[in-house]
Amino acid sequence: MKIHPPTQPPALSDAAAQLIAATAPHPLPEPAHALAHARAFAEPLLAGASLDSGENTLAHADAVAAILKGIGGSEAMQAASYLVQACIHLNQPEELITKTFGANFATLALETTQLMRVQRQARAAQPVDDPALQTENVRKMLLAFSRDLRVVLLHLASRLQTLRFHAASKRPVSPGLVRESLQVFAPLANRLGIWQMKWELEDLCLRFLEPDVYKQVARLLDEKRGERELCIEQLRARLEAELRARSISASVQGRPKHIYSIVKKMRGKALNFDQVFDIRALRVVVPTVKDCYAALSWVHQQFKPIEQEFDDYIARPKPNGYQSLHTVVRDDNGKPIEIQIRTQAMHRHAEHGMAAHWVYKEAGSKGYAGVSASSAYDAKIAVLRQLLAWERDLSGALPQRALFEDRIYVLTPDAAVVELPQGATPVDFAYAVHTSVGHRCRGARVDGAIVPLNTALQNGQTVEISTVKEGRPSRDWLNAELGYLVSYRAKAKVRAWFNAQATHETMARGREAVEKLLQREGKTALKLDDLAAQLGFKSADALFEVVGKDEFSLRSIEAVLRPPEPAPPPSAQLLHKKTRSHDPPRKDGVLVVGIESLLTELAKCCRPAPPDAIVGFVTRGKGVSVHRADCSNLREMAARSIERVIDVEWGQPRPAVSAAVYPVNVAVQAADRQGLLRDISEVFAREKTNVIGVQTRSVKGTAWMTFTVEVTDAIRLNKVLGIVADVPGVRSARRP
Repeated sequence: MKIHPPTQPPALSDAAAQLIAATAPHPLPEPAHALAHARAFAEPLLAGASLDSGENTLAHADAVAAILKGIGGSEAMQAASYLVQACIHLNQPEELITKTFGANFATLALETTQLMRVQRQARAAQPVDDPALQTENVRKMLLAFSRDLRVVLLHLASRLQTLRFHAASKRPVSPGLVRESLQVFAPLANRLGIWQMKWELEDLCLRFLEPDVYKQVARLLDEKRGERELCIEQLRARLEAELRARSISASVQGRPKHIYSIVKKMRGKALNFDQVFDIRALRVVVPTVKDCYAALSWVHQQFKPIEQEFDDYIARPKPNGYQSLHTVVRDDNGKPIEIQIRTQAMHRHAEHGMAAHWVYKEAGSKGYAGVSASSAYDAKIAVLRQLLAWERDLSGALPQRALFEDRIYVLTPDAAVVELPQGATPVDFAYAVHTSVGHRCRGARVDGAIVPLNTALQNGQTVEISTVKEGRPSRDWLNAELGYLVSYRAKAKVRAWFNAQATHETMARGREAVEKLLQREGKTALKLDDLAAQLGFKSADALFEVVGKDEFSLRSIEAVLRPPEPAPPPSAQLLHKKTRSHDPPRKDGVLVVGIESLLTELAKCCRPAPPDAIVGFVTRGKGVSVHRADCSNLREMAARSIERVIDVEWGQPRPAVSAAVYPVNVAVQAADRQGLLRDISEVFAREKTNVIGVQTRSVKGTAWMTFTVEVTDAIRLNKVLGIVADVPGVRSARRP
């Protein structure tokens, strides 16, 4: 069976008529015989030329002009179809077309030519790994790039004719071109209200992508096409006449299903062909909501409804605001037919408002289960459609070209589309391509011309970056006044590079300090990672970083590098420990009678010091606690556990070890006066007695002070206390 593409141009919808009326901010002039003049101008250039598809260029321009005429395009738009194709054959197209036809014709022809070139290059460079992303960028670029939507119409008509030619000639077609037509141009035609163009584009794309499926569904439709169309027309006339007889002014139109839509519904709802109820469909448009339900009542009285297929979107509108009554009934022969009933206002809202047909038919991955029109991009499209339909009413309220000014779309030398913020520069572009390209960027060419790196890019330009083998970003790029960077992402990458450099320099300082220490200690053979692990770091670099920031002392590394002194032999009875400046010395020199090497601790309650009489008390888990013999706490503990009391005495320190010091509390009572604390502290300082803690309080003119001092023996302390007692105002100075 041979399937031929439609030869008639698509019918003009209401939305398309409004689009053509309002599409250009400055309508093209209509010189006498503009169409004939343009064809005569282009014919010598195009007659012997062919497009990439193999189609004769002049024949292509003739067909595009016919399509534009079919959707209501003026003679000026039809004439532009010839000038678009002529541009590539002229050395100075802008000057020549402007001189011959005027500036508006030249602008329209040149912008359409440039848009076709950009999308052709982008399609050729479409990435294999993510074609969906590239197609979406092309889709957005098409609208962002075209300030005059007549450019889009010319491009749409040209694409439709290209697919028609491939279908008629049976020439192979690029999968990228077909995918772009299905994912970009068909939805765009739908958005612009040119429904017939959308349906034909989709059917042609399905024919190329899935020829077997297309032929199968086409055969099923052709089997009873004549019978089906006759039935629809009879039912349409009957329904319209009966409603008017009941004083309901109704407009009833048939809504035949196209092949792509049938296949999409069969797959989306897992249906067989016989289960697709809306292959035959009617749409009823009435004046009021009351008329909607009256028409529904008559339909359900005359035909048997399929209850599970009824939807009342008037009482329960869709989330996007769409309203209509949908029902499926069986005719006199038992065949299903879908009927949609809505008011004029609902129909206009569905055609042109936020609930437009394209919003829910292009729900994407949500399919038939949900609706999504919340993205900023779709919101812009909705505003754009309303501007086109009612431009005269909104004149000056919202300039058309402001809708897409927040983003631009430019090309790499390989024609891949790159999305950037408005005002982006070649440096932004370089970082969008790859971070390494951005760091090494040193120059740029835009459309072949060398430009400064802070040049603002425009839609559709091709940008080529010059790089060095090894480079670094400039700090000037972060200076907002110089205008090198606009993209937040690019700025973040530059800042990250400089932060990484600062970290690298810090680590270098830390490495140098650690390596010098290892040289001094004669430990150069030690592995740095092993040293870092001993110090609790995950890696040597982590150690170098904290050392370089002065957050980790080299003394801590020295402590690891220098082994501790060997412990005394087990036979030794005297418990000596090397005294350090930060270690408490009070444990040194205490001999536990009868038990060797037992852990001892000087009690803090009485703080004994030689030659005080001392007694040991065996604690639970802390060794022996050494108390003064007259300690009240010791008496209480001994009364409860006399068996844990042991004899201890002071031992003699080793000659090589300096005399141990012991912290001792001293209680001073004195008449409170100004300078008292200073005078007492001066006594301790003169007597070379180190004070390590002071607590004072004053009650009714009496000062109570507790000094914690370090002494070598209690005899020396008694002499110091005698001197303190002679300080004016001091009443007593004693050990508690």
